[in-house]
Amino acid sequence: MTMRPAYIAVALTLALTGGAVAADWPTGPVHVYVGFPAGSSPDLLARIVTEPLAERLGQPVVIENKPGAGGVIGVQQMLASSKDGHSFGTTINGPLTTSPRLVPDIGYDVARDIVPVAMIATSPLVLAVGKDGPADLEAFVATAKAESEALSYGSVGQGSGAHLTAELFADRAGVQILHVPFTSYAEVTTAIMGGEVDSGFMAPSAAMAHVEAGTMKMLGVTSAQPFSQTPDVPVMAGHAGLPDDFRAELWNAFIAPAGTDPEIVARLNGEIDKILADPEVQSKLLDMGWIAAPGTPDDLARRIADDTTVWGSVLDRIAK
Repeated sequence: MTMRPAYIAVALTLALTGGAVAADWPTGPVHVYVGFPAGSSPDLLARIVTEPLAERLGQPVVIENKPGAGGVIGVQQMLASSKDGHSFGTTINGPLTTSPRLVPDIGYDVARDIVPVAMIATSPLVLAVGKDGPADLEAFVATAKAESEALSYGSVGQGSGAHLTAELFADRAGVQILHVPFTSYAEVTTAIMGGEVDSGFMAPSAAMAHVEAGTMKMLGVTSAQPFSQTPDVPVMAGHAGLPDDFRAELWNAFIAPAGTDPEIVARLNGEIDKILADPEVQSKLLDMGWIAAPGTPDDLARRIADDTTVWGSVLDRIAK
């Protein structure tokens, strides 16, 4: 995979510098833009990381909630903020992978305007059905193959992660499933339990209470490995006709505006990776349905590029 232009600049500049900038930074409060409201999952996840980050940096880290357009507003506001090396963002995957295709006049180019800093965490989705739905993934796919759109699925809206994951699943499994959009996971789960739709892809945390109550079942998880919150739910990859490399995950990442000093990017990456190695932080993330996913800026750059390609092909399929 080719490295993204913004990160190449970071790597080359860092190789030629001696770390003096990072040693003196930060000189004031650090602002982190989050494209969702206070109390939302992306906001809470950001705070799990930024609270210990403030201690490690010796300066306040201020969360700036700028909700709207599925997280795009937060990225836009980060880019419009001061360029003094004290403004950053945390974002879900959409604004960096699918939103440039879905949002007209988005106002930024991911490769040109954004520097990857660190992946924070990932979360799989599960395929959930009602208590009287298909017994397992193989039965679900067999039913769907028997008749086009014999089964339906609910999602939290056109272009959402749940929608695109279902379409990726349908394509890889060779089936057609009817899409019924809603506005929240609560509406989707209610519709599944009421028989209005047959299924839905969702975060495990959205389904677990209903599964424990006996009103829903989880047929499979979209991660490459079993998810610790749902250890009895089988991985979908390699089953029911799906390829061995089938994977679909939500993720949350720390980003910076292009032009941020590469020493600062390296310092932030190192601090965030240390924070994510803390068992207490890992436990807090897992309680929310997220798995800590430390890595390099280049790891994040590759993930952005790979997911942009995967979800771009799904969007092309939907548009036909």
